[in-house]
Amino acid sequence: MTAMNRLHDRTIEVTGLRKTYGKHVVLDSVDFSVGRGEIYALLGPNGAGKTTTINILSTLIKPDAGTVSIGGVDVLSRPQEARRMFALTGQYASVDEFQTGAENLAMMARLGHLGTRARRTRVRDLLEAFDLTDAAGKRVADYSGGMRRRLDLAISLIAAPPVLFLDEPTTGLDPRSRAGLWSLVAELAANGTTILLTTQYLEEAERLAHRVGVIDGGTIVASGTPVELKAQVSGEHLVFSFATVDDVQRAAALRQNAESDLDELAVRVPTEHAVADIRSFLADTADHGVAVTDIAIAGPSLDDVFLTLTGHQAPTGRRASDTNDKEKAA
Repeated sequence: MTAMNRLHDRTIEVTGLRKTYGKHVVLDSVDFSVGRGEIYALLGPNGAGKTTTINILSTLIKPDAGTVSIGGVDVLSRPQEARRMFALTGQYASVDEFQTGAENLAMMARLGHLGTRARRTRVRDLLEAFDLTDAAGKRVADYSGGMRRRLDLAISLIAAPPVLFLDEPTTGLDPRSRAGLWSLVAELAANGTTILLTTQYLEEAERLAHRVGVIDGGTIVASGTPVELKAQVSGEHLVFSFATVDDVQRAAALRQNAESDLDELAVRVPTEHAVADIRSFLADTADHGVAVTDIAIAGPSLDDVFLTLTGHQAPTGRRASDTNDKEKAA
């Protein structure tokens, strides 16, 4: 399905969403829609209103104003009917550590009123799909963080819901586990699942989302494909690659405006004169005994977009962060 077709087949529609706690405005006139089989990412820092939005859509709290529909069902007036259409995976894996992976899935399948034969088939298929077959008989307490996250996502899909809400699903995961979860989420969307994803991670939004809503201070300040958003910002970056984390850190220290990416072992430096800046940086790194392994010229990033639209840097997504107190309360 093309992006254009997705826009004409809206599974989630949100209009004029507003939520306050006392005098604190958490959401202010939030509007967006998500088409069938589309991944829509709400990108923003802690306290931007991402989790509050998810909590309203999943019927956990009520807004002060606005409308929400999922598959044509009004979430506010028909919450029980709406709940049959979605699953929610929160920021932290909600699994029973004293049960095995297979037992966790079987328990949720029973709660979902699946018959014995259907339950066994569904548990087996999900264990295989999420690469947990070998660990099916192990207690979840012995699972790694990435395995717990995969199990949590598998549990959400027991009833094969058409809509999936993912609230910062890769918080705290190592790069390998994060990449593995991204592949699973992309595959779900390719098979027709509509996904609303909240994230602080710029790379996550760019890698996964068909469209991104940049949310800041409870307001969506821009929305579009990653390419469309980046087209709003001018400027290029030089991307220098290195062999080790130590090399990255030493090289980044040579430029005040440099950004280091420890996962990719790279340093990004904004440039207006690429050739001259490459020569200068290579000379400086050579003087300090740091070897550059590769050089690339890149266009604007989502980080540049976020800075332009909001006036401050977006989080880098390289560490787990606590949720804003207001969003926790929601």
